[in-house]
Amino acid sequence: MTFDVVPPRSIRVSIDRGGTFTDVHASIISRTSPTCREDFVLKLLSQDPSNYRDAPTEGVRRVLNRVTGVDYPRGAPLPVDKIDYVRLSTTVATNALLERKGQDHALVITKGFRDLLEIGNQARPRIFDLNIKRALPLYSKVLEVDERVTLVGFTSDPLHAKHAIAFDEAGQVQKAYTGAGSEEQQGILPGKVLRGLSGEAVSIIKEPDLEQIRADLQKLYDSGVRAIAVCFAHSYTFPEHELAVGTIAREIGFPHVSLSSQLLPMIKMTTRGQSTTADAYLTPVLQEYLRGFYSGFEGGETGELRVEFMGSDGGLVELKHFSGLKSILSGPAGGVVGYALTSWDAEEKAPIIGFDVGGTSTDVSRFAGRYESVAETTTAGISINVPQLDINTVAAGGGSCLTYKNGLFRAGPESAGAHPGPACYRKGGPLALTDGNLFLGRLVPKYFPKCFGPNEDQALDPSASQRQFEALAEQIRLETGTTKSIDEIVYGFVKVANETMARPIRTLTEARGFKTSDHVLASFGGAGGQHACEISELLGIERVLIHKYSSVLSAYGLALADRVYELQEPAADMYSPTTLPSLISRLDRLGERVSSVLQQSGFPSKRIRLERILNMRFDGSDTALMIPAPADGSDDFEGEFKKAYKAEFGFLLEKGIVVDDVKVRGIGMTYESLGQTAFAEAKSLDVVPVSDAQIDFRQQLYVWAGTEGRRVNAPVFELGSLKVGNEVKGPALIIDDTQTVFVNM
Repeated sequence: MTFDVVPPRSIRVSIDRGGTFTDVHASIISRTSPTCREDFVLKLLSQDPSNYRDAPTEGVRRVLNRVTGVDYPRGAPLPVDKIDYVRLSTTVATNALLERKGQDHALVITKGFRDLLEIGNQARPRIFDLNIKRALPLYSKVLEVDERVTLVGFTSDPLHAKHAIAFDEAGQVQKAYTGAGSEEQQGILPGKVLRGLSGEAVSIIKEPDLEQIRADLQKLYDSGVRAIAVCFAHSYTFPEHELAVGTIAREIGFPHVSLSSQLLPMIKMTTRGQSTTADAYLTPVLQEYLRGFYSGFEGGETGELRVEFMGSDGGLVELKHFSGLKSILSGPAGGVVGYALTSWDAEEKAPIIGFDVGGTSTDVSRFAGRYESVAETTTAGISINVPQLDINTVAAGGGSCLTYKNGLFRAGPESAGAHPGPACYRKGGPLALTDGNLFLGRLVPKYFPKCFGPNEDQALDPSASQRQFEALAEQIRLETGTTKSIDEIVYGFVKVANETMARPIRTLTEARGFKTSDHVLASFGGAGGQHACEISELLGIERVLIHKYSSVLSAYGLALADRVYELQEPAADMYSPTTLPSLISRLDRLGERVSSVLQQSGFPSKRIRLERILNMRFDGSDTALMIPAPADGSDDFEGEFKKAYKAEFGFLLEKGIVVDDVKVRGIGMTYESLGQTAFAEAKSLDVVPVSDAQIDFRQQLYVWAGTEGRRVNAPVFELGSLKVGNEVKGPALIIDDTQTVFVNM
């Protein structure tokens, strides 16, 4: 697929860099119809240091080579004039957090709170562990700043606050009230009183000494610290002190400054501070990686290459809005978007389970018409408060090491990775789940990408897998005295892996009150097709959906994903008919700003959708829920909140409702419509059994039926040999250049 003349800005590239493989989806203008587009996919190892430095850059190089017919040498900057955009999901920040290889930085915090983030919120998730190891804080130094502000009441509710303040139009204190509603003199209030962003009255008890702060920050800079995280008490509603420190730090020369009031303008200082330190820890690492990525293209960071990134919430983010804090789930989020947009049927409304089996791990999620997300998560012992898709991950994938230890078969959590990879990768690696599937005949070496060996040009090596399995089987026989065949032993490892993969699906469904068998299993990832049928049998799921791009669905999801931009402001209002108009007005103003940003990015008004959200909780409680506006277009946030609260906790409180934040999420739609759904298409198909003439060849395949397993001479079909509507009965294999689907008995 090459052009004689490639139109400028016509190549679109979406890349998902996984733990083992990097998947590439490319889209180009059709040679036969300029109004249509053609696409193709590529796979390459995520790590191959002897051949290339960076897998995504190498992926773009291969796309350019294939489309233009020009052989661009490795290491030379690639031209960008033919590229419309590159969309990228990356695990750089996630790996840096898991491996504790982030940026050394200092925490700047209100005096008296230096140990706040280390103490945390006293949550003890492993209370019965005998050897609890607390995660060390991400920062290495602490600078306390002698500044202090305090809250003295709600401005809009004089009857329910210890001190309630009324302001005039200029923002000056007009009256002060006691909780009984009677007027008091302003003089009883401590310090200078101002109105905060949330509407709360803020009293400034201690102004920061900016000269002392400058001197202290200079000492930090001179000691080698190059990033700081700033978190002051109540800065979510009164950010001025943080902004002043940030200005001084940049004047001194700190390359990176994270301000909690700008990153996460929300109440709860502990979570806000932990999220801010995570940003200071991860963003410099991410920026360093991106500088290296841009250096592979003409013009570098100042060039014309347009890059968009997948955020943890499933939306694309421009470079200027992307940070380490938003990239924790950047990798698996693309897959969630991919299966949600290709599997959901709005008429059938069957909930979907996303089953993403990669080389290192399996990611499981659920979609029932709306992305399920969580506001606060804990990764590597660090609590982070930023919207993320609700994805459960287990360390079981194609690269999971197969070991026998203490009489137990184990699949993972250790991974062979991409380098050296499983034994069959020709790099001297250990036995892995991929070796098991290869040995059992569930992979066809000649169709697997030929990117192995020292020169990345060889196919899988079945003999390497067989030699190591024979040695392992002999060890198991000697230790246990079993007479099981080597096939049964290898399949035992596969069964262990299947059970490990099924566990998070049960957690996501049965543990939350959903019937697992009511779902559709959307299988994707490089190893998903080899396990989907057996997993569905374990869970009682009758329908499995596998997209034609299932092995690269995370990259394909990037190509389909929408651009997202959101704004959030703190609030401190009791929800009532009196305060609702003010809240709606604030949502309207945020919506205008969000729409303006998306329009400047090239999205017309008809392709911009706004989601209006209130962060609500019962008065006196500590648990807030992000509540989107009702689907019927009304403003009944209270009804939606009570419905969500009852579903989450099983009861309601007889208390008033507090609104902590107002938020608008803007979505710039990449496509107005993706056409007919898979289920609608299936209903219109004429199902015809596949004929023997369509069998490309046969292969010995180990299958398990009932209580025994056996080898059968199973048919193998190339996907291109099948016609729309063909019915394939198992056992059989369906294969193409990037995936293998095992159809069970």
